[in-house]
Amino acid sequence: MMDVQSFIEKYRIYIIIGILVLAVAIIVMCGKKPQVKVPENEVGNDIRAVMVINYHKVDNVFHSLSIQVDDFDKQMQWLQKHGYHSITPDQLYEFVANGAELPENPVLITFDDGYRDNYVNAYPIMQKYGFVGTIFVVTSFLDKYPNYMTWDQARILEANGFSIESHTVTHKSMTEASDEQIMEELVRSKETIKDKLGKEADYIAYPTGTYNLHIAQMVKDAGYKGAFTIRYDTVNRNSNVYALERVPIFHTENTNKDFLERIQYLPLVNKDGWIKK
Repeated sequence: MMDVQSFIEKYRIYIIIGILVLAVAIIVMCGKKPQVKVPENEVGNDIRAVMVINYHKVDNVFHSLSIQVDDFDKQMQWLQKHGYHSITPDQLYEFVANGAELPENPVLITFDDGYRDNYVNAYPIMQKYGFVGTIFVVTSFLDKYPNYMTWDQARILEANGFSIESHTVTHKSMTEASDEQIMEELVRSKETIKDKLGKEADYIAYPTGTYNLHIAQMVKDAGYKGAFTIRYDTVNRNSNVYALERVPIFHTENTNKDFLERIQYLPLVNKDGWIKK
C-alpha cells in the first residue's frame, strides 16, 4: 500500500495545480461584487387594460355618429352579459396614475358633445343594465340648442352616477386655435360646469380629437387631471393621462357586428403584449 509521502511525490503536480485552481477561485469569489436584484418595474409589468368606449348620438337618425336605439340596447346588453362593469373617469385616472384596483372587466362608457338623446335614449337603457357613463359637453350648447341637453338634465345625470365633463365651450378644434383661444375654451368650460353643476370638471375630451403635446400641457396647466382622444386603443398603465385612448363606435351597415369586432380585438392586442407607440 502506498504511504502518504509516496502519494504526494507521485501526484505532486496534480496537487499543485488543484491548489492553484482553488486559490484563484477564492480570489475571484472574494473580489466579486454581490448581485443586487433590480426591482421590477411595476408599471411595465402591469398588463391590465381598460376599454373606453366613445359614442356621440343614440337615436334613429341615419348618420355615422348616430347609433340606433335598438343597437345601443343590444350593445349594453352584451356588455352586461359578458361581465363588464362601468367605471368613472376618476377610477380610470387612479388606475393609470397610481395602479389602483378596478372591478373585473372595467369599461368607461363616454359620449361626446352632450346631445339630448344621451339623456332621453341612452340614459334609461344604461340604467336598465346597471351602467353609468361620462358625457363631455360643449358648455355653450346646453340650454341653447334643442338637440342638446339642458343643464337640468345634466344635473339629473350627475345625481345618478354619471359624470359631466368638458368638451370645451364652442367645440373649436384646438390645433386651429391660438393659445389664448385654447386657454379660454379650457377655463370657461370648467367655470361653467362649476357654476351650473357645483362640481369640478377634471377631464376633457379634445374636440374633433385633435391635439398635440403643447395643447396637452395647456390642458394640464388649466387644472385638468386628464384628457381623452379618439385614438383607437385600450388604456393601460403606460397611457398618457392627457392623451387617453378610446374605442369610437359608429353607425355602419352592420353596427353591432362592427361593435363586437372592435371591442373584442382590443384584449388580444393587450394579451400579446404589444407596446403602444
